[in-house]
Amino acid sequence: MKNNRHGQGKILSPEELKLLFTEGLTSPRDRALFAICLFTGCRISEALALQTSDIKNGTIIFRKSTTKGKLKTRVVDIQSGLAEILAEYQPKPGALFPGKRGVTEHLTKFMAHKILVRACDRVGLIGVSTHSFRRTALTMMSSAGVPLRHIQEISGHNDLGTLQRYLEVTPEQRKKAVSVIGF
Repeated sequence: MKNNRHGQGKILSPEELKLLFTEGLTSPRDRALFAICLFTGCRISEALALQTSDIKNGTIIFRKSTTKGKLKTRVVDIQSGLAEILAEYQPKPGALFPGKRGVTEHLTKFMAHKILVRACDRVGLIGVSTHSFRRTALTMMSSAGVPLRHIQEISGHNDLGTLQRYLEVTPEQRKKAVSVIGF
């Protein structure tokens, strides 16, 4: 868990996510930003680089030029939970999360971090970082039995070793794993 910017961002439980999205994040823009990170497993920088034109036909397109390795474009389907949150947020054409007029084209990672810190303070969550949404999404997919190769395709990780460092193994998963041993 993150502590003074050290360690990994906390993986959020469904209850913590609900609390954060209903009481912590107070504007449609802020809910949309972090919902995209959660429901697509993207990095905060990838979400901030989105243009309104990157959302079309029920998908979000993460352009190769805005991804970490700049290796390939990813297309992620928008599921109903994300669609509801995006419907509340109606930005003008251009940057999906615009910055200050005349200063930055889009919201900065620093500002996104400040928004999240304030939201977490409102609801009493600690150890949460902007990367928590990515770690939470990937861990939820893994816990649901989604094959790692599919998760890798959504997350954009180049190799499975890097992806596996994101995934947290729960006590229930450990119990289930050893329960299949026997004769």
